[in-house]
Amino acid sequence: MANKNENSVGRKLLFSTPEELQVKIDEYFDKPVDTRTVYVGADKMPINVSVPTITGLALFLGFESRQSFYDYEKRDVFSYTIKKARLRVEREYEQLLQWGNTTGAIFALKNLGWKDEKVTEHKGGVTVGSPLDNIRTKLNIDKDAGADE
Repeated sequence: MANKNENSVGRKLLFSTPEELQVKIDEYFDKPVDTRTVYVGADKMPINVSVPTITGLALFLGFESRQSFYDYEKRDVFSYTIKKARLRVEREYEQLLQWGNTTGAIFALKNLGWKDEKVTEHKGGVTVGSPLDNIRTKLNIDKDAGADE
């Protein structure tokens, strides 16, 4: 009988349990390997901040590719652990949006599924949130007032 931690084809899994994987993920975030210098304040004081990435995490965990990292997410037993790790990286990119030069963070977030689009909802032929609706609301005017019947 095959060991439950071995693939029927291919290599042995890098991690036997989600808990083992989580320990290594926590190590990556708690003791940052990838850092960059950011200059803050009026006197431009340099500080090192962690810059976790999916690729950096995958390498740290011992994967040979991002795809191998993503493949672990497809395994039910590891799915939650990988999703949570990806969310932690996403949070870091989201926080970088507060630092000024945001182009790289925006690009990364778009690759993580974020969208840069305006969503407009239409109800009864009137765009919700349209300038006209906003004016009517502020002036407390019924949208049907004065309409031809």
